[in-house]
Amino acid sequence: MNQSPLLNRHRIHWMEIAYWLMAIAVFFLFPRNLSLATAIVIMALFALSLDLVMGYAGVVSMGHAVFFGIGAYGAGLISLAGHHEPITGAILGGLAAASFALLIGPVLMGLSGLPQIMVTLALNVILYEAGNKAISITGGDDGLRGITLDPLFGLFKWTVFGQTSYLYALGWLFVLFLVVRCLVSSPFGVSLQGLRENTERMRFIGTPVRRQLVVVYVVSGFIAGIAGAVSAQTVKFVGLEALSVEKSIDALVMLVLGGVGRLYGALIGAPVYMLVHQVASEWNPFHWMFVIGGLLILVVMFARGGILGVASMVAARLRGGR
Repeated sequence: MNQSPLLNRHRIHWMEIAYWLMAIAVFFLFPRNLSLATAIVIMALFALSLDLVMGYAGVVSMGHAVFFGIGAYGAGLISLAGHHEPITGAILGGLAAASFALLIGPVLMGLSGLPQIMVTLALNVILYEAGNKAISITGGDDGLRGITLDPLFGLFKWTVFGQTSYLYALGWLFVLFLVVRCLVSSPFGVSLQGLRENTERMRFIGTPVRRQLVVVYVVSGFIAGIAGAVSAQTVKFVGLEALSVEKSIDALVMLVLGGVGRLYGALIGAPVYMLVHQVASEWNPFHWMFVIGGLLILVVMFARGGILGVASMVAARLRGGR
């Protein structure tokens, strides 16, 4: 019995193994840059959560940092309350973000197009301002400090060099990537892509459109919350930047660079964006956005499908030539 091409699209390829081996190799090859590497892994996880709703379900969110911030503050507050076990702390932060996604999801998923974009953006701005005013909870401009964690699995201590932090973040990325991969390659994932392409047709054949969109929105919120929680735990600090609109835009740019709706687009776009950001800001700390903007224009104009889209096109032409 033949499976749908959409189901076969996510079969394991040898290049995937190479990607994860390279991620592990970073730990040994760049021991002095593990803090930056950890931040890249966390943003890749955040961008992956956005790709799930935007690339596969067609839900354009300009306020996805809401879930990142809720997860970050949730994990920070849990630690300050006396719970220092990192894994359960991250899960609780993710559940807090997922709960908020479940609360607003039925309303947001009833919208589409520009209204949906503007409402998600407005929610992001509202929560940012709420976080700024709720000084007794969030610390306001000063943020949450004093976050402490027990050794990971009771064995691996958190050091200033970032060895434990990097492997911890990479472990979360790998596990949640497998979850997302299984989800999008399942019949449920195929139905999401049907909703992305033609919502009305899916509704006519009996698909519970809003329910499925809410489900994937909640899952995406959980993953984004985990990313925020891991960020809080590894940095030992949570600031308002975690709730900023800029954080949402960063994830969107990463997806566009890597390739929307390709899973690995998030995992490729995040390191490209953050490394270019790092180099450009060192070159000119005041005008580094010109470099990012120029790169984004080039990708949109000449690299349809992002970096992975170009790679797929080149590989197809090479196979055709042979």
